[in-house]
Amino acid sequence: MKFARIVFWIAGIWGLLVITPLYFMFDLVGRQDPPPITHPGFYYGFVGTALAWQVAFCILATNPLRYRPLMLPSILEKATYSIAVAVLVLQHRTHPTDLVFAATDFLLGLLFLAAYLKTRGQHYAHLPAEHHSPANH
Repeated sequence: MKFARIVFWIAGIWGLLVITPLYFMFDLVGRQDPPPITHPGFYYGFVGTALAWQVAFCILATNPLRYRPLMLPSILEKATYSIAVAVLVLQHRTHPTDLVFAATDFLLGLLFLAAYLKTRGQHYAHLPAEHHSPANH
């Protein structure tokens, strides 16, 4: 479980550091990688969704056994981005330098898969029912 905690903390913190600045780079992205972005809703929608996943990774890191089912869509999140970028590079529709972030996500996806497999068979210990009653709060 320690492996899973470390992997998801690293992924979440890395993602927060890399994704958050994108909120302030809308025009810069269009200038450095023309043409300018014409659909800001898609851009900010991507940034917001990606940021939400980084928060999910941090939550998952707090208790990997409890949140283990979230590891599967986490793997999917990493795979869809990295595969899409690889295909776009092969089609000459994006710069090969974009593969740096795609490769990072691919590696994190593999680590997520390893965390999922390493936590197989381990069980989250639920609190007894009396700890959940409203009278105890």
